[in-house]
Amino acid sequence: MPDRIAIFIDGAYLGKVIREEFRSSRIDYQKLSAAMAGESRLLRTYYYDCPVYQSNPPTATERERYANQRRFFNALELTPRYKVRLGRLIYHGLDPAGRPVFEQKQVDVLLSVDLVQLAARGIIQEAVLVAGDNDFIPAIQAAQADGVVIRLFHGATANSDLIQEVDERVQLTQTFIDSLQRQS
Repeated sequence: MPDRIAIFIDGAYLGKVIREEFRSSRIDYQKLSAAMAGESRLLRTYYYDCPVYQSNPPTATERERYANQRRFFNALELTPRYKVRLGRLIYHGLDPAGRPVFEQKQVDVLLSVDLVQLAARGIIQEAVLVAGDNDFIPAIQAAQADGVVIRLFHGATANSDLIQEVDERVQLTQTFIDSLQRQS
């Protein structure tokens, strides 16, 4: 029987990679999970992100962006075997160029806790991580200590320590992203 796998997607990272490296935004997330799971039995795909910032009171543009994002999250929640987990977005003012500065809170911790719990309970034997920073290394090491094989799907901007720590690596390509395009 194939191993059971869970997929953990850092939504902000994946969105940035798709927009900046592949100039795309309309992927089919069910196809994405199926492609990443391969022959393994998919337990679930966990998608981590933060709601977009809204000032108080929100501008019309902020309300529209928030509503669009909510529709996206709701659609993901209705996708079979998907779970959306949301952190918080903190506004830190403006940078010297006058651009707003935001920081995600709780997203990396939510992902790490889910990965470690599923590994420690023996629920999964494999995990796919879609991420780019090294904050996940302690969780990866803990899951590996419980026998979980960690496969990283990443863009060109992934942290080299993260790439080195995982068991398998798959750099996203244009061909792969094209195969996931959503039919309108």
